[in-house]
Amino acid sequence: MRVLMLTWEYPPRVVGGLGRHCAALARNLVAQGHEVHVVTRDHVTGDGPPAPGEEWLEGVHVVRVAEAPPVIPFQDLVPWVLAFNNRVQTAAAKLARRYDFDVVHAHDWLVAYAAAGIKEAFDLPLVATVHATEYGRHQGWLPGPMNKLIHQVEWWLTYEARRVIACSRYMREQVEDIFVLPPEKVDVVPNGVAVRDFALPDDEVAAYRRTLVGPRTRMVVFAGRLEYEKGVQTVLEALQAVRGGVGPVKFFIAGIGTYSDELKRRVRELGLRRHVHFTGFLEDQHLRLHYAAADVAVAPSIYEPFGLVAVEAMACGTPVVAGDTGGLREIVAGGSGLSFPPQDAEELASALTRVLTDDALAQRMVARARRRIAERYDWSSVAAATVDVYARAAREEAALAGREQRPALRPILHAAPILELGEAAG
Repeated sequence: MRVLMLTWEYPPRVVGGLGRHCAALARNLVAQGHEVHVVTRDHVTGDGPPAPGEEWLEGVHVVRVAEAPPVIPFQDLVPWVLAFNNRVQTAAAKLARRYDFDVVHAHDWLVAYAAAGIKEAFDLPLVATVHATEYGRHQGWLPGPMNKLIHQVEWWLTYEARRVIACSRYMREQVEDIFVLPPEKVDVVPNGVAVRDFALPDDEVAAYRRTLVGPRTRMVVFAGRLEYEKGVQTVLEALQAVRGGVGPVKFFIAGIGTYSDELKRRVRELGLRRHVHFTGFLEDQHLRLHYAAADVAVAPSIYEPFGLVAVEAMACGTPVVAGDTGGLREIVAGGSGLSFPPQDAEELASALTRVLTDDALAQRMVARARRRIAERYDWSSVAAATVDVYARAAREEAALAGREQRPALRPILHAAPILELGEAAG
């Protein structure tokens, strides 16, 4: 199949798990004989050189769009998204005139406008992956106008899509509920992991660990966006109790986000500056080395549609302690990891202490996790399942073409009914 993929992040611009997901999916689709064209945001910041505006990268045709003048800061989210989508749609339309695409695949609401425009202009079936929802990120409510707007755009994207992909059973239930979707429209395709990329030499890992901690210090790692819903604050509250139970502990926080300053303030308040290290954003190899060097990885999310970092840590052979929520619950099932009630620092401290003081338990968790990853989260299986969704969307689009008048947009696009929808879903 020939696929047009739209995403707001793609390597080397990676903010969270979405960019890595899109890149791995695209590479594996190409490896299975499909043709993938990606339109994404440009990359002109950071330590490295600017990425090319257009290139074939690992078999994937990547087109990066520059920001339109006048440059709108990302903090002004609504005008930024509109300007970004204008550029994405223009670039995607140029590609659609050159290539006969079978499907357009949109990742999250930030590309919804461009995806819907391309779908309409070129009569393409639209597949949308919902990686997270605004409703879920705020634990079932929409506190302000911006949150309500994002919720509306997410609903609109799922309405426009011929098929919707959710990354876990938990996420499927959520999108069916809050967006009032028929169950037969939603497919569950988990995120994947390239297991071979996480098999690091023991001597390299040991040498790297020595640069991070002393021989008697236990190492705990978190990786992800620094946002409230990721739950890092709960780890900070638990850390003194863990140190009391196991001795010296150093907690590494890998990532960036809007909650970073608040977390650093809390570290100072708790007197943990000698025991917590903020690494900032880590490139893939350094992130994997942190996972592999750690005694335990923690995924303390309050809300987590999937939990890719937990799968990645498991692939590195590191025990995982995760919040009992969302997709994380499915990942650590069957003894593959330990779970705790989200935001419960006492229970988290107990789980971390168990792993750090019981080597036999840690080894059992690692063995079970490796088996679970091989069975459920291998990228080749994920890519094949995604192609099945593309094919179904194409068949459904062809069957409906010319035989059914599209219904008018339902009133839940408007602000007041959206509030009713949120209340009903809650």
